[in-house]
Amino acid sequence: MAVQRLTPEGMLQPAPYHHVAVATGSRQVHVAGQVGGDPDRDDLTRQVAAALRSTARGLAAAGATFDDVVRLTFFVVGWEPTAMADFLAGIESVSDELAMPRPLPPASLIGVQALFAPGVLVEVEATAVLD
Repeated sequence: MAVQRLTPEGMLQPAPYHHVAVATGSRQVHVAGQVGGDPDRDDLTRQVAAALRSTARGLAAAGATFDDVVRLTFFVVGWEPTAMADFLAGIESVSDELAMPRPLPPASLIGVQALFAPGVLVEVEATAVLD
């Protein structure tokens, strides 16, 4: 496998993701920000799940899976820590379906004021490395 994920002792715990990814492959896959379906539906859980499904389709088109991902970046509109349960529920609802590794690859969650269209609550970017 081209990607090794680890969390060295002493790094912030617990987290639903690894803190470090080491990639040894030579072909990079960058999936542009994928959004969560129907922007008229104000439901963070469903939008996270839909955005991850779109990310999986982008990875698959390049011959990659979530096992090859070295970094995920989530942008969430109006982020408040109280939304963490809904955010994580969106990931959990598709993690088996999409064969997402647990813990997840290194990830960042960035709160933003707005995304490209009203009603879009989340956008996901992924970087993967293949042999």
